[in-house]
Amino acid sequence: MRGARHPAFSSELTASQSAYRALSRHRRSRLARAARTTLLKADQWARGGPLAAEAAAALESALQALRARGNKTA
Repeated sequence: MRGARHPAFSSELTASQSAYRALSRHRRSRLARAARTTLLKADQWARGGPLAAEAAAALESALQALRARGNKTA
């Protein structure tokens, strides 16, 4: 039986990652472009996957800028 000896791995998401996942695909792609990364890598970051520190910081700053503009969905 696969995985019988190890507990399931679940990563804890930050508030920024949860907010990013709640956005539409169009908004996510615009934030990924602003962070100079691909939509695929940004979505992997939102699921708790590995991403370069510079790209993760850029995505978080792009989300903060979106919140500062007064967008209710972020």
